[in-house]
Amino acid sequence: MTVRLAAQESTLPGDSLQERFAAATSYGFDGIELGAQGEGRFAARRDELAAARADGVVMPSAVAHTSLFVGDFDPARRRRAIDDVKEILATLPAAGAAGLVMPNGFAVFTRYLPPFTPPRSDEESRAALVEALTELGRHGEDLGVKVFLEPLNRYEDYLINTLADAVDVVREVDSPGVAVIADTFHMSIEETDVAQAIRDAGPFIEHVQLGDSGRFEPGNGHYDWPSTLGALDDIGYDGWLAMECGLSGPAAAVLPEVAKVLRR
Repeated sequence: MTVRLAAQESTLPGDSLQERFAAATSYGFDGIELGAQGEGRFAARRDELAAARADGVVMPSAVAHTSLFVGDFDPARRRRAIDDVKEILATLPAAGAAGLVMPNGFAVFTRYLPPFTPPRSDEESRAALVEALTELGRHGEDLGVKVFLEPLNRYEDYLINTLADAVDVVREVDSPGVAVIADTFHMSIEETDVAQAIRDAGPFIEHVQLGDSGRFEPGNGHYDWPSTLGALDDIGYDGWLAMECGLSGPAAAVLPEVAKVLRR
């Protein structure tokens, strides 16, 4: 497997994407994963993204940093979340990005804190997610970009927690505009066997995000990186590996060591 590494833009030094990309490549990385804020803020960066792309900055993906999510229980908020994502998707081509990482819902609800029981059934929540992803998938197809559905751990999302959960929904949506993203931190909590979960999800995985057991950079915790990289190799994965975690120290000290861990 060819390892292509992306660092999140918020972790890189520099006042511009061009400066951050120069830092990333000096640390052994190949690209930048963008933070995609909602409510028009990411769309307002279109010219900045286009200029950076013209200067050779590689931006393979973005992460939804939105205040609303498609898994919201309120129909009006859910509608606003869908429209937010559609606007972000429409901005991605300016950066040359392939897709947007998006969960069903971050901190919308968890069964592991009171009141424990969500206000609607799992069947209703799943139907709402399938409906949203069907609309977003069509939009992504028209634009040539994808939505990467992200499973979050049980404390952050009430519905999509494992790769199998995500694959099941993506299979039903059946759109080339929707795929699955595997996040190592969330998998370390939810998957009984991370490597096997990756192999079972196989061709549905089109993006990977990295975080060690303590949600710091790879190599900082006790996560089994050789096993995960081996499983990705087994399924013929040829996408990006993007950092989605905090750093335990300054980027200049920490990120070069990450590159060494993952390129061994």
